[in-house]
Amino acid sequence: MTADWPPIPPIQTGIRGHCPRCGLGQLFEGFLSLRPKCEICDLDYSFADPADGPAFFVICFTCVPAVAVASWIEIAYEPAFWVHLVTSLPLILLACLLPLRPLKGWLVNSQFFYKAEEGKIDRDYVAPPKVTPEEHQAETGI
Repeated sequence: MTADWPPIPPIQTGIRGHCPRCGLGQLFEGFLSLRPKCEICDLDYSFADPADGPAFFVICFTCVPAVAVASWIEIAYEPAFWVHLVTSLPLILLACLLPLRPLKGWLVNSQFFYKAEEGKIDRDYVAPPKVTPEEHQAETGI
């Protein structure tokens, strides 16, 4: 029995870690491990390959500012080492770990929603012949 599932925007399902097709099943098996398929609609998750996308976004948008805050604390106050253990270390760990799962869910759901797939080389493509500037000028009169 195959049901017609309405398209669900990836932001709604991905951040919560739900199936991109039905929006009900769970996407993750562990913290970042994807399930083989949805337990509700049997969608095979083998299409999903977010690669390093979540880590890239986390590094750029949360880790860099967290390290900047830690550096500012060091430069402005020159605190003892233990102060960084209490302030900077938890800040950096939370900034790195908390957004990983929602971002991975969003990227996987976006791949399904937009039908993204690996790029392929079109071997049958025939390039048009190259035209030299002189030939172009002779053809157009410019």
